[in-house]
Amino acid sequence: MSLAEFCVRRPVFTTMLVMLFVVTGIFSFRDLSVDLLPKADPATVSVTLTLPGASADELNSAVVEPTEEALSSISGIDEMTAQLREGVAKITIKFVLERDINDAAQDVREKTSQAMKDLPPELRPPVIAKVDPDDDPILSFALSGPLSLRALTEIADKQIRRGIETVDGVGEVDISGGQMREVHIVLDIEKLNAHGLTVDALRDAIVKENVEIPGGRIQQGDAELTLRTLGRVESVDQFSNIVVATANGTPIRVRDVATVEDATEEVRTAAFFDGQRTVVMDVRRQSGQNTVQVAEGVKNKLAQLQRVIPREVKITVTRDDSRFIHASISSLEEHLIFGSLLASLVIMVFIRNLRVVMVSALAIPASIIASFALIRSAGFTLNSMTLLGLTLAVGIVIDDAIVVLENIFRHIDEEGTPPFQAAIDGTREVTLAVVATSISLIVIFLPVAFMTGYTQRFIYPFGLTMAFAVAVSLLVSLTLTPMLSARVLRRQGSIHGHSHGFFGRVDRGYRRTLEWSLDHRALVVAISAIVFASTFVLSRAVGRSFLPNEDQGEFQLVIDTPEGTSLQGTEKVLLALTPKLLALPGVAHVLPTIFERVNHSHTFIELKPLDERRVTQDQAADSVRHLMLAYPNLKPTVLIKTPLGGGESTFYPIQVYLMGPDLRELSKHALRLLAAVQRMPDISDARAGVNLSNPELRVSVDRQRAADLGVRIADLAEALRLMVSGEDEISSYRENGERYPVKIRVREAQRSDVNSIGGLMVPSARGVPVRVDNVAALDRGFGPTSIQRYNRQFSVPVYADVRPGRPLDAAIRNIQAEVRKLDMRPGYSVRFSGQSKQLDETTSNMVIAIALASVFIYMVLAMQFESFVQPIVIMTALPLSVPFALLTLWLTGRVLNLWSALGILLLLGIVKKNAILQVDYANVLRRQGTPLRAALVQASETRLRPILMTTAAIIAGLVPTALGVGAGATQRADIAMTIIGGQSLCLLLTLLLVPVSYSLAEDGADRAKALLRRRATAAARTGQLPGGPGY
Repeated sequence: MSLAEFCVRRPVFTTMLVMLFVVTGIFSFRDLSVDLLPKADPATVSVTLTLPGASADELNSAVVEPTEEALSSISGIDEMTAQLREGVAKITIKFVLERDINDAAQDVREKTSQAMKDLPPELRPPVIAKVDPDDDPILSFALSGPLSLRALTEIADKQIRRGIETVDGVGEVDISGGQMREVHIVLDIEKLNAHGLTVDALRDAIVKENVEIPGGRIQQGDAELTLRTLGRVESVDQFSNIVVATANGTPIRVRDVATVEDATEEVRTAAFFDGQRTVVMDVRRQSGQNTVQVAEGVKNKLAQLQRVIPREVKITVTRDDSRFIHASISSLEEHLIFGSLLASLVIMVFIRNLRVVMVSALAIPASIIASFALIRSAGFTLNSMTLLGLTLAVGIVIDDAIVVLENIFRHIDEEGTPPFQAAIDGTREVTLAVVATSISLIVIFLPVAFMTGYTQRFIYPFGLTMAFAVAVSLLVSLTLTPMLSARVLRRQGSIHGHSHGFFGRVDRGYRRTLEWSLDHRALVVAISAIVFASTFVLSRAVGRSFLPNEDQGEFQLVIDTPEGTSLQGTEKVLLALTPKLLALPGVAHVLPTIFERVNHSHTFIELKPLDERRVTQDQAADSVRHLMLAYPNLKPTVLIKTPLGGGESTFYPIQVYLMGPDLRELSKHALRLLAAVQRMPDISDARAGVNLSNPELRVSVDRQRAADLGVRIADLAEALRLMVSGEDEISSYRENGERYPVKIRVREAQRSDVNSIGGLMVPSARGVPVRVDNVAALDRGFGPTSIQRYNRQFSVPVYADVRPGRPLDAAIRNIQAEVRKLDMRPGYSVRFSGQSKQLDETTSNMVIAIALASVFIYMVLAMQFESFVQPIVIMTALPLSVPFALLTLWLTGRVLNLWSALGILLLLGIVKKNAILQVDYANVLRRQGTPLRAALVQASETRLRPILMTTAAIIAGLVPTALGVGAGATQRADIAMTIIGGQSLCLLLTLLLVPVSYSLAEDGADRAKALLRRRATAAARTGQLPGGPGY
């Protein structure tokens, strides 16, 4: 008894079997978390090292190089980069995808701890964090209200940040545009010198007079008391009364040489929301954490905090990545529903029987819903890849049901077989074909196991989800479909059969074309060969990219004002630009922020919702670029977020790192390369990450004179750093349970005066303070604003974006040609990173996947048909789908990227389904004694309608996705258009080539058999002659 007959005779068992999968899927769906893409975050750990006042050059030699040497011994490092700017160095270690984030972070902690013994003692404790590798906030919000900026910052830092940091998955919470409270001891150099004091003496006095030291325990009978010395300053004014030294019995107090201010930190950042000053908070997730879950957790916490903070303080969410994710998932769900309805409508058009439509359409919800159980058990999220797999599966999962139903329906409607028996006979007749088509489609995802990198992380959940949906659809088509057909279908007359109406004319036209093709087999093969050869021409014309950008309704404008511009000067530029940016079409909000350097800003531009604007994200970005042409003295760059996220560097698809031992020579090469890249028509927003024109004041120490006067260079540098940078926290002040830093600063007028700095007194070994200008010369010069390192070498990056619709591979080839012209000396090298690096990895992965998929398909078909030749006949259809898919991309102005390449991989599994139906039925007819040509014509004509139905169902199911409507639709449209074009355009040629190949294979086999028979006969005759063998 076959499976179909068993299910037809056991309807309750069959129903419950399918319902088991459906119910499990429904309950699994409720527990699925939502994200934009599968987890593909490489373990990324940052080490932040702070040495206040140190230049980038000093940080490089004294801090970064020893730390990098210690970290380099950790296994599994993919890239190690370092960003160095005044006072701060951040080393970022990106590991290979296979490395666990927790283990990696522990290794980094251990190695950093080992390196600390070789680092300057003034270095603050390193901050080690597991970070989101794209380094981009997932949520940003602005604080505004009638309070002072300092009060808003206090609320942001002491209440909101602390609350948000308790949310699971939150990595970092940064505050921009605020003013943190500090206590400043503002020195007067002239008064300090007049009293013969050094800054060290002042610092030591404040440290020793502002302490709270435990003194142990005191036993009093049965009681035990804790001894504590309470020596903390209780008010800011009390710092003025601290005695620094005594001169002739007269105490010299802090107020005699300095003023004490309850102030704020030196303002070097600013933020404005639509032109109004604000405090901005950026939330970053930890590596590997779910974006939506973290964002929802933060928003829930903000709602709680809003009830605690003052009512007049308003929290405005300015950026929320979860909104786009929700919109993208909702759009995919709509495509899934509409695709299912269109695929069902196709059956109605062909069969024109509502009962058939109802039975076949059940395969879609049963397969799709059951797949949610696998998604949950595999640990996947409900993301663009898993939902895309289900959306693409809509037209495929109904295929098996269509084939089974059409054959059952043909038995009932055209041969008059009773429905019960027709369900058994019709299903048995096509079981081999249905099983072969489904299994050979599932095996195309086996090569995913051999992939590496991002490609494997993206395709694995997609392939597994789709394979499971196809497997469930196979089960449904061989169980539920025949069971329902036996009880629901009825005969309705032959008017809807093959021989009448429009489909009758299609059948007859196809039969005549096939007869002609069998008479001109060489011509059909030649045409097919020419079509396949066009693949190489079309692939070059189409071009390659990694991932297309999505219209997420946001981008950033990075502006560098001329070197030497003050914070106030940069503010004026941004405030003047804000109304002009807000006036551009589609712009909703503008949030400029100044940070890192006072002449460096990022303006976050949020567009109106997709359905409320007429311009695309790319068009809005072009409008901003055009606006910035009116400001030639500025250095603007538009950054559009890539699908892999984006810190400032990873916004760029093309990242070229020039590496070598000399930073200035690297900079010259980088600027030459930048000039060449900026002239390329396919490139936009190119820039180099180098600036050697930062004005600086250099202190050149005369070592001999310093030694003669007993001045140690370290003491001199420490004194200068302490007084000029004003970033050292020498003590702390406590109020209402909160702690605020106490810092020493020199009066602003004296800080900007070279002569005043030269007059600073530094300690000496002789006990007599020495002026700085007695042992050192002060002169102005220029140096790097920041230093970048890549894999332990000096690095100068050149970043670039590709204009919309232009292929990435062509741009990379042009840049590589310019790199070769640099003719760099030995010891210098170039490395491409970003999407240009991923493109090469993706290309090799997909080539291997397609080759292995073809091998696996052949193996499955060989097992199914028990033949080594017929799988080759079936697979002759596969190469023809590729050029037609590329032609579709070229005609629609698209490029070959990860999604369209995935579409081509799917075509290998889809296109051969038609050939299997033809070959399988031709075999059946030949076993019944039908001659070869008649069997081919009859099999192809009989299977034409299910072939057309399945093709139309696949195309109809993909139409909503191909239209590219909704959030996140760009990427999905690429894969849908690839399948639609490849499947539909190659249909006629494959319907002709497969029978032709079958006949050629059989003719070849017959000739081979005849040749073998003739040789055997000749050998037998030779053996019977006298003198021959046997005699």
